[in-house]
Amino acid sequence: MAESSSLAKGLPTPFDVFVTRLAEALPRERIITDPLRRLAWGTDASFYRLIPQVVVLVESEEEVRSLLTLCHRFRLGITFRAAGTSLSGQAVSDSVLAVLGEGWNGSTIEADGTRIRLQPGVIGTSANRRLAPFGRKIGPDPASIDSCKIGGIAANNASGMCCGTAQNSYRTLDSLRVVLADGAVLDTGDEASRQTFAKSHASLLAGLTDLARRTSGDEALSARIRRKFKIKNTIGYSLNALIDFDDPIDILAHLMIGSEGTLGFISAITYRTVPDHPHRASGLAVFPDMESACRTVVALKATPVSAVEMLDRPSLRSVESKPGMPPYIRTLPDAASALLIEIRGETPEHLAANLALVKAVLDDAQPSIPADLTTDREEIERQWAIRRGMLPTVGALRPGGTTVVTEDIAVPLDHLAEAAHDLRQVLNAHGYEDALIFGHALEGNLHFIFTQDFNKASEVERYGRLMDGIAEVVAGRYDGSLKAEHGTGRAMAPFVEIEWGAQAFALIREIKSLFDPSGLLNPGVILSDDRQAHIHDLKPLPPAFPAIDKCIECGLCERLCPSAGLTLTPRHRIVGWREITRRERAGENADEIRRLYDYHGIDTCAACGLCSMVCPVGINTAVLTKALRGRRHGAATRWLAGRAGRHFGLVTRALRGGLLTARASRRALGAKVIEDLSHALRRLAGPGSPVALAAMPNAGSGSPRPLSRGGRERVVYVSACPSRTMGPSDRGGDGRFLPDVVIGLLDKAGFDVVVPEGLDALCCGLSFESKGLEEEAGRKGEEMALAILAASENGRLSVVMDASPCSLRMKGILEGRATLHDLPEFLHDEVLPRLTVDRQDRPVLLHLPCSVKRMGGQDKLRRLAEACSSRVSVPEEVTCCGFAGDKGFFRPELNDHALRHLTDGAPPDFVGCSSSRTCEIGLEQHSGASFQSIAYLLDACSRSKD
Repeated sequence: MAESSSLAKGLPTPFDVFVTRLAEALPRERIITDPLRRLAWGTDASFYRLIPQVVVLVESEEEVRSLLTLCHRFRLGITFRAAGTSLSGQAVSDSVLAVLGEGWNGSTIEADGTRIRLQPGVIGTSANRRLAPFGRKIGPDPASIDSCKIGGIAANNASGMCCGTAQNSYRTLDSLRVVLADGAVLDTGDEASRQTFAKSHASLLAGLTDLARRTSGDEALSARIRRKFKIKNTIGYSLNALIDFDDPIDILAHLMIGSEGTLGFISAITYRTVPDHPHRASGLAVFPDMESACRTVVALKATPVSAVEMLDRPSLRSVESKPGMPPYIRTLPDAASALLIEIRGETPEHLAANLALVKAVLDDAQPSIPADLTTDREEIERQWAIRRGMLPTVGALRPGGTTVVTEDIAVPLDHLAEAAHDLRQVLNAHGYEDALIFGHALEGNLHFIFTQDFNKASEVERYGRLMDGIAEVVAGRYDGSLKAEHGTGRAMAPFVEIEWGAQAFALIREIKSLFDPSGLLNPGVILSDDRQAHIHDLKPLPPAFPAIDKCIECGLCERLCPSAGLTLTPRHRIVGWREITRRERAGENADEIRRLYDYHGIDTCAACGLCSMVCPVGINTAVLTKALRGRRHGAATRWLAGRAGRHFGLVTRALRGGLLTARASRRALGAKVIEDLSHALRRLAGPGSPVALAAMPNAGSGSPRPLSRGGRERVVYVSACPSRTMGPSDRGGDGRFLPDVVIGLLDKAGFDVVVPEGLDALCCGLSFESKGLEEEAGRKGEEMALAILAASENGRLSVVMDASPCSLRMKGILEGRATLHDLPEFLHDEVLPRLTVDRQDRPVLLHLPCSVKRMGGQDKLRRLAEACSSRVSVPEEVTCCGFAGDKGFFRPELNDHALRHLTDGAPPDFVGCSSSRTCEIGLEQHSGASFQSIAYLLDACSRSKD
């Protein structure tokens, strides 16, 4: 991954000198200046793009301070970025972009879970997962909480669907630690730090004291600020801090909330947590029009309802085909609107009492379709997942080349119905009749989404006129918030004075001057002298490849990607390929970016498809990666693939022979010597030379033999080629071959075993597909399918396959023709109930392969392990192992990176379990322990009930 010897090559002055100086303080590999990755980091979830000149991955407060010092010396703007899920353009920069590295994931639970101290790199749901045993959670609950990080949640004062204004970061802040523009560090929860800061920054605190005195002394201004913050409001700074607190350090701390990185860097925050009541009910009530739905919201405000989301008819239409949506949604009239309602309770009795109060209000409101309130957790999660994913879902429906724009406003709740009506009128008047209106109605908070073509000047002007009209209605007519929860960013910077008025706007400017007199912290965000800033630097989304064209670059996929932090994420890959495509269509030179993309975009993509699981519209970036790999193959490679496919039995025998030879070499010279030699050869020959890992498997046993004792239920057992070719490694705790273990288990459970004819020459085609050799992959997959159908009597018999990645592929190929079970699934459903299991106490470290997750089998695999051991743990920080078939041999750095946290907190002397032989190679390599199929564990703990 090393860049050119001249790290700052091609950068304009003063950035070239800046980078040279920066490399004296930070490792060079964390200073990114190549054009591909700078481009990739130039986008967030908003519709803006700015390409940074330098991207710096910061890992500590000291590095942040060094970076700030250099930025001041060279007078360079600096923007801090957490997850980049911001919707208003506050996480992009055309100067220095500082991205949180892995050093910011710490958390400390205090006072029995009533407080939690978090570093800014912790993902919101991770914080809540750590608080769950205490029945608590953090107050903010933005729709992107599964992906966004604490730094962004606090810096944007993000709220969400249940949070309202009472539980946002401002209201639940206990203390924070901040690095200011001059490099000073203040921990507001530490008395010694407060005293030191009071001496070193007396003038700053005096300035804040003066601002607070003047503001509190102006009754009209104070009343206006209180009124503005009774509703959700993220425009400008948290001016309520000036009237809510007397101590200037407390004022400073609360001004940092919602400041979007323009006043300082929040390096830690302590929240007062809130109860997380476990008992929930949810349902959808439909009303004849938006006005009646809004009036019902006002009535519901007085009930113990947790959340009320309003969805107008276009919103409902955008999700009516989603799984779990009731069929009647498709038949609703154009004026209809719905309320998605959630009620919570500490106990079932508490929930029942709250339900009764809510139902009474809903009955009085007489919806056209009453809410069918359910307590089924899966159904509730499905309903709210649809709501959380509405923005990307709408993005997927947009015409090619257009952009999705999302805005959110808030008005006093008693004006919600009129404001919703007026908002629709303004949208229609400017030609946005298809815009969706929905939102957190219980707080008077409405979102609206529409698609916009920013490729034409006339369309950009139309958008500008719309925003002027929105500002006139929301700020002028209702004195509401032009940004209720998405932050000011670039999108609303030109409108801050319009919303607040000249007097309050002057306060905002004074605050900025006190904290950042040089104006280097996130310039252009919150405050901008450019009255047209909201229609500049707009992000292009040109069509580039059908599988990715729906992407709006929201970044929700990034947390699961095994190459995130090593090279690129799915969002980055899409950004990069779009730019390569755009340049080539325009006749521009794309050679350097394309060259860089080969490694960063294609070679180090695990193609695991986990991104599709969290993408609300199911975009699988692996489809692009595999297609691009296929384009790199010439006729000779395709001919060789065809020969290998047609003589696959010979190929597998040759591989087993190679593994036997490798074992002999390891025994003669030692595994470490062989591995070191392979690394040396790789340095000479390049990445085409594989690494002989110390955890290299031994030769497999070939195809299993059928088993028949007569008169028993039959099952077709398909041993995948990795299981047939590769046996246990020298570290393997159980030296038996997997097919022998599986047949033993099936026999123990009372099954006769049928094996497809000619299995040794069969392959599901996954090894070809992953390399982009679609033609041969399809041929081998169908060949395997026909053999399975013949063995299963055309699908009459159950079929089980022993490698989860292969099971995933064959399930798709056999869909509608036969039912194929992944091995953990079949062991859990059919084998476990027929066995007596002696649960052991030895700890089990369980890896959940990405293919198991994509099949929805992770719970069964976990329960299977828990049936065998009372101490099962799953490494939280590992998503995909990154071995990716054979990438662990040819791109070992991907496997190294993906499994860097594998054994963090793992118990000693654990048994490693998984359900993919190739994954297990990497798991053994990085744990130093044995990792084998879950079948070994179950077999060791069980005996036949008969």
